[in-house]
Amino acid sequence: MSTVTIVSLVIFGITYVLMMAFQKIRPYVAIGSAVIFVLMGSLHIFEGYSYTPLEALGEIDWNVIMMIAGTMGTVYLFIESKMPQLMSDYLISKMPNVKWAVFAMSLFAGVISAFVDNVATVLMIAPVAIAVCKKLEISPVPSIICIAVSSNLQGAATLVGDTTSILLGKAANLDFTDFFVDEGRPGMFFVVEAGALASALIILWMFRREKSPVNSMERTVVEDKFPTVLLIATVLTLIAVSFIPYKQNAEPGQFYKPDITNGLICVFYFIIGLVRDIIKRRSFKMLKASFMEIDYYTIALLAGLFVVIGGVSRAGVITMIGKAIAGIGGSSGTSVFLIYTIIVWISVLISAFIDNIPYTATMLPVVAVIAADLSATSGIAVEPKLLYYGLLCGATLGGNLTPIGASANIAGIGILRKEGYEVKAGTFMKFGIPFTLAAVITGYILIWVIWH
Repeated sequence: MSTVTIVSLVIFGITYVLMMAFQKIRPYVAIGSAVIFVLMGSLHIFEGYSYTPLEALGEIDWNVIMMIAGTMGTVYLFIESKMPQLMSDYLISKMPNVKWAVFAMSLFAGVISAFVDNVATVLMIAPVAIAVCKKLEISPVPSIICIAVSSNLQGAATLVGDTTSILLGKAANLDFTDFFVDEGRPGMFFVVEAGALASALIILWMFRREKSPVNSMERTVVEDKFPTVLLIATVLTLIAVSFIPYKQNAEPGQFYKPDITNGLICVFYFIIGLVRDIIKRRSFKMLKASFMEIDYYTIALLAGLFVVIGGVSRAGVITMIGKAIAGIGGSSGTSVFLIYTIIVWISVLISAFIDNIPYTATMLPVVAVIAADLSATSGIAVEPKLLYYGLLCGATLGGNLTPIGASANIAGIGILRKEGYEVKAGTFMKFGIPFTLAAVITGYILIWVIWH
């Protein structure tokens, strides 16, 4: 192992420890670490290691960054229109009691989260849940926890449902339809829905004693449906362009799309919504509010991490980790199942304490190395998507184990804190652990059956 590999591995480890210990400053930690790698490469401190600022900027996936910013902006306009509240009001009015109301809100949050950012979904549905609980004079804590974990689960169902799905789509060259049918096999959508069904049964069992009737509530009035049209248009356009290949996957002479196509689409519709609002209101108030609602925390964290991953990759750390994991099971065919199992359940444990976005971004190139190394050492062609989907399953659902494992959980707990409810880790895990185990075990089995 070379000196630059050892040093890079130490910096990488310290970066993750600091991000886990000091969550509020994670973006600064990632950016600081990125600067260190760039300085090491630019000053040529280690022989054979070069990493210039221009190369670092090239490592940032601007398509992902623009998708996050644009979608969050459009979602804010969607939330402000009160359409989510109206949809929730209608859904809840059809439920006979508290148990089914919580079940319906959790299910509805999951459906929305398949197409909208998880945090935004929680922000949409949580206020309605709190209003219902106040009217029934019951604690909103269990309801909000179920909404948060359900939102986090369903984000992996489609290409546009979560940042982790977007990252996987780019790494494995997946388009929108591949999440439904991939190479003639059931896609991740059906795996997630099977996990959602299993976890939904857990919710029904945990709320089995909550049989208080739910009275009809006054319907929310929606005066502006344009943001809803924008959000639908965003999703439909992303679906349409998903059939056009990127340059690296296009046949000679075939039309291809730029790498930042999806990001441009999301930003485009966001800008349309802003311009229309400014003209309609003759005010820039919404412009300021929309840009304040964009999650710059996540964007800065991702940008810094992309640069860090580029640095450690150049230093040989990614290849080393991949070969180490691939070598755990030896060179027999049974090692494939062992490695798959390790990837899924290690991802669950790590994502319980580290946000799944940086973890997934880090592990995607590692998984590619593992698949290649397993194929070479075992003599068996290993389908990379088996490990890719296993990673997505473990990393996305593992965040539901603890209150700090996913941004959606943190958002839900923040809403409860504003309402005067402090949520202890034990209280959250009472719901999070059985929910996670039901969903992960289901996904773990199905992915192996489908892709082995």
